[in-house]
Amino acid sequence: MIASKMEGLVKKSSVIRAMFEEGKRLEKEIGKENVFDFSLGNPSVNPPSEVKEALIDTINNEDENFLHGYMNNCGYEDVRSYIANSLNKRFDTSFNENNIIMTVGAAGGLNVILKTLINPGEEVIVFAPFFGEYSNYINNYDGVQVVVEPNMETFQPNLEEFEKKITSNTKAVIINTPNNPTGVIYSEETIIKLAEILDKKSKEYGKVIYLISDEPYRELVYTDDKVPYVTKYYKDTVVGYSYSKSLSLPGERIGYLVIPSEMTCYKDVFDAAGVANRILGFVNAPSIMQRAIIKCLDAKVDVEIYNKNRIYLYENLTRIGYECVEPKGAFYLFVKAPQGDDVVFANEAKKHGILIVPGSSFGCQGYCRLAYCVDYEKIVNSMSGFEKVFKRFV
Repeated sequence: MIASKMEGLVKKSSVIRAMFEEGKRLEKEIGKENVFDFSLGNPSVNPPSEVKEALIDTINNEDENFLHGYMNNCGYEDVRSYIANSLNKRFDTSFNENNIIMTVGAAGGLNVILKTLINPGEEVIVFAPFFGEYSNYINNYDGVQVVVEPNMETFQPNLEEFEKKITSNTKAVIINTPNNPTGVIYSEETIIKLAEILDKKSKEYGKVIYLISDEPYRELVYTDDKVPYVTKYYKDTVVGYSYSKSLSLPGERIGYLVIPSEMTCYKDVFDAAGVANRILGFVNAPSIMQRAIIKCLDAKVDVEIYNKNRIYLYENLTRIGYECVEPKGAFYLFVKAPQGDDVVFANEAKKHGILIVPGSSFGCQGYCRLAYCVDYEKIVNSMSGFEKVFKRFV
């Protein structure tokens, strides 16, 4: 028998992945050209050429024993230094190698920092809608997830409710901007107010409340909106980052954590995170990817490909009559179910070969997520199906 805790997790296995597998089944049944899969946030834009060149150069020119050998739990010192300097140049910060921990993607990083910080029974606040795996990550360490209900008009964090839900048992808060699933960028005003609330509550309860900023979509921004670098607003912030989206490398599982020196109990947190990186089984991030990444820190994917998809999808869905907040980052659009039931809406869409993910998977019923990291032609060809679905409910 498997562990009882795992039995529950298996039953609640990712709806997104299940929808992705359903897409494969439908392709065999009705033909690939008739399936419009908006379920999975898998980048459709090729990695920049610098990545391939960096990988080839790394394999051909670095000492093999060094390249494939053991390293510090936190990652290669020079890699961490390069990343720190890159962040300093871009965001006017003052990090060094001892503020960076290389991780197995953003998911690995989040698990490392939650393992580091959370005692059983302590509360972690998340803002709906949120990436559904946060629930599992928090549960991994027997933490208690506390959900702040969404602001349905803007999908900026509901700060009034947030302040009420902070208790003496709150240990951490997770934010995600640009946001999955809405594509909304949390404004500087939002971040400033959130930081003020955390400062106030930390003093009120005489304890540190950590802010964890999950940022795999930071580089995917299509407007003039800025994504605030959160460590500059709240000192007890940990930033989790991944190159999965910014360089289209989701399968390579390479990312990092930023733990600022200004953080309360910085050394304890940094040292513990290094140990957590090891005992969780990651040990350290993949060596070849670490060595390659430092050679393409300034490389970028062609976000205009996603932007073209974003504009067409948003303009045409709203033309049909759908309601949604215009996404300004990431590659998701969060659309309101015409009849109010996200599961019914998703099931009806599936009848027309359209695969979307119910918003209840993100803690927000009544909406569905569309991942527009797909071929432009797929989006264009899906519109007749979206029109039929809409007419079904109005």
